[in-house]
Amino acid sequence: MTVTGFFTDSTLCIGCKACEVACKEWNEVPDDGFAWSGLSYDNTTGLGHSSWRHVKFVEHEATIGLGGNAPGQATWQFSSDVCKHCENAGCLDACPTGSIIRTEFGSVYVQPDICNGCGYCVVACPFGVIDRRPSDGRAFKCTFCYDRQIAGEQPACAKACPTGSILFGDLEALEKVADARIAQLHANGMTDATIWNPKETSIGGTHAFFLVRGDARAYNLPANPEVPRRLLKPAWTAAAIAAGAIAIGSLLAFGGRRSHP
Repeated sequence: MTVTGFFTDSTLCIGCKACEVACKEWNEVPDDGFAWSGLSYDNTTGLGHSSWRHVKFVEHEATIGLGGNAPGQATWQFSSDVCKHCENAGCLDACPTGSIIRTEFGSVYVQPDICNGCGYCVVACPFGVIDRRPSDGRAFKCTFCYDRQIAGEQPACAKACPTGSILFGDLEALEKVADARIAQLHANGMTDATIWNPKETSIGGTHAFFLVRGDARAYNLPANPEVPRRLLKPAWTAAAIAAGAIAIGSLLAFGGRRSHP
């Protein structure tokens, strides 16, 4: 079975939010409350239980000749964010019920009929993607359109994207496409374009990676995300040392009392 992934090229995104709409329609995701955020046209504001795709608006200073913006004017960059489907997934590690599984496509899938709403996965996600739905407490996130994939179709968001900003397919093939795109952009003078895919961290890489401009953190993509269980060893080591010190102190204290009746 082919290991699939998303490659999102933010330089091609026009902020139309077709991916958000397609995701909601296909997966029957509830509305976000129709609240006016005041953040330009971004009323979704972030990923969550009712937003499995989110087009983020990132403001940059204009660069002459790149994007057709007048010098000295601010410009918007857009990027469609989604669950990263981490190679080493914190949410999957933390789930006590077996609700979260790895599919044959390499994606991380939450089985809603098994989820008990404990919320352990929510705090274990390095990206703040997975979220509990207030109506019943269960956790939800992008499913990678698993039902579409097993039918031989691509995810709804990639299907709806009008500019080719969201590409879906074989993960290794997409990485080659990304390398070629970066080389092209750098040759054309867009030297601040970079690929975000944290393979060198405990995440071990993702099945959704991004091409962005400038600092990836502006796109809600941390520089060095880590799986929470990486912190367990030093935490337990510190606890063991503390317990040992307490035990030794207790023995010395009681031993001293016995020597002086």
